[in-house]
Amino acid sequence: MTVSALRTEGLGFVYPEGTRALEGVDLEILQGERVAIIGQNGSGKSTLVRHFNGLLRPTEGSVAVAGTPVGMRHVAELAREVGLAFQNPDRQIFSGRVAREVEFGPRNIGISGQELAACVNDALAAVGLEGRAEANPYDLGFSQRKLLALASVLAMRPPIVVLDEPTTGQDANGIGRVRSIVEMLSSDGRTVVAISHDMRFVAETFARIIVMRAGRVVLDGSPREVFAQEQWPILASTYLEPPLAARIGARMGAGSTPTEAMLVERLLEQGGAMGTGRAG
Repeated sequence: MTVSALRTEGLGFVYPEGTRALEGVDLEILQGERVAIIGQNGSGKSTLVRHFNGLLRPTEGSVAVAGTPVGMRHVAELAREVGLAFQNPDRQIFSGRVAREVEFGPRNIGISGQELAACVNDALAAVGLEGRAEANPYDLGFSQRKLLALASVLAMRPPIVVLDEPTTGQDANGIGRVRSIVEMLSSDGRTVVAISHDMRFVAETFARIIVMRAGRVVLDGSPREVFAQEQWPILASTYLEPPLAARIGARMGAGSTPTEAMLVERLLEQGGAMGTGRAG
C-alpha cells in the first residue's frame, strides 16, 4: 500500500512584492521515497520545500503532509513531521554549544531524559561530530556547520527530511557522509527530499528527480529517464547539464546512468573493435 508523504495540488505562490515563484504545481511524494529537486536559481525549488513545513503558505492551491492538509497548522507542529535543513547553516544555528544546538529541536517537541540524550548522540554520530559536542558551533568550519544543521534535524527524528543543497562546501568525504545519511534515512522508511546543484550526487543518491523551471515542474522521473539524451534540451533550458557519467554513457551507448562495469565493458568492446579494424 502506497502512502502519501507530501502532496501539492495546483500550488501557486506569489511573494508580497509581486514575484510569482510557483504556478500550478501538482506533485505527490510517497512515504519512503528519495527525491531530488533540481533547477536553476529562481526556479522555485526552495519556495516549494518551504511549503512542506509551513514556513510559506500557498497563494493558490493546497499542500498536504501525510494526507493531512497543512492549512494553518503551526510550524512547530509540522516540525514533528517535516525537518528542513537550510542551505545556509548560519540561518539555523544560534546556540553557543554544539550539543545544545542539536538538543533544541527534540526538547521543544517534548523529548527529554535518556531519549533526548540518545537523539543527540545518534545525530552527532551520524554526521561525524560526536567529538565536538562541547564546541562552539562557530569554531567549526562551514562544512561542519552544515553537518551540524543536519544533525539538528536528524535529532528530531521526523518521518520526512528535507535537505537544501546538503553537499555545498563538502569535500568528497563530506559528500559521502551525506549520501550515507540519505541511505540510512531511506532504509528506515523515511522520506528524503533534497535540493541540489550537484548532478553526480543527485544521480547516484536519489531514485526520483524533479526538474523545475520558472515555478513549474518540467520533468519528473528516475535518473535514467531525466538524464536520458532526449531530455538534454529541457535540462539546458534550466541551465543544467547531465552528470559526466550520463554524457559518457550516451556517447558509448551505455545509457544515462552507466555503472563503472558497464563503461569498462564498452571500452573493451570498442578497443576490440578498433583492434579488429587495424588487423583487417
